[in-house]
Amino acid sequence: MKISKLYLFPIALLMLSSCKISVNALENATITTATTTPKNIALNGKIYSAVWQQNSGEFMALSYQAYNIATYRLDEALKMKKGKPLAIITDVDETFLDNSPYAVTESEKGKDFNDATWANWTAKANAKAYPGSLDFFKYAASKNVKIFYITNRNENDKAGTLKNLKDLGFPNADEQYVVVRSTTSDKEERRNAVLKNYNVVLYLGDNLGDFANMFYKKTQAERNQNVENNADLFGKKFIMLPNSGYGDWESAMPGFNYKLTPAQKDSVILKNVVGY
Repeated sequence: MKISKLYLFPIALLMLSSCKISVNALENATITTATTTPKNIALNGKIYSAVWQQNSGEFMALSYQAYNIATYRLDEALKMKKGKPLAIITDVDETFLDNSPYAVTESEKGKDFNDATWANWTAKANAKAYPGSLDFFKYAASKNVKIFYITNRNENDKAGTLKNLKDLGFPNADEQYVVVRSTTSDKEERRNAVLKNYNVVLYLGDNLGDFANMFYKKTQAERNQNVENNADLFGKKFIMLPNSGYGDWESAMPGFNYKLTPAQKDSVILKNVVGY
């Protein structure tokens, strides 16, 4: 029996359609399986944070907003009666220097922060400046306000840091004003040394420990309560920059430890996040 080609055509379409449906169903099933068991959160989270930091207009807006507020607060301080010379204390990393390329490179290798690779990165001296940061610090310097860069980079990072800041044109980028970590990551002693001779009108940072000792190595509950107790200082004397990639908020999470493996970190992260 001879079958008409017109009769075969819709049958063929039906078969192709069925195949397509089966393939799509398989793809959807695979995606569903992958998303129900998150993996490599600790490392992939660093990359996703860097994607936001490097690409979003929202990140740019937050940075401009922080430095616009800092400029406004500085102008207020300049109108006040003078005593000691005025100064600003600022952190460096993720406060005005963008280290997201380092996070991406290490995460792609399946690794987290370590001193050796970090030293290689800082030695390159090619971190970019956050939007609005250079204009703000130049403006402050033009008003005879000294800038103290109190950073937890160490002595091995200092040469690269100085070069990076000088190349970008940041004021006071010299041995006197770039104060690196020596024996402790607690910045209180270094801040107090500046306060002996200067009236510090602003603190800038991406980590609560950049502002005051009351946040240093505290539990999550203590850190959060201290923020609550000092809410009026943020946006006035404390200028916070966004950093979702890393910080003391990680180690403050119950059960978290930097020495954990990525898989162990993932487990802790999942225990500290709320769904519905």
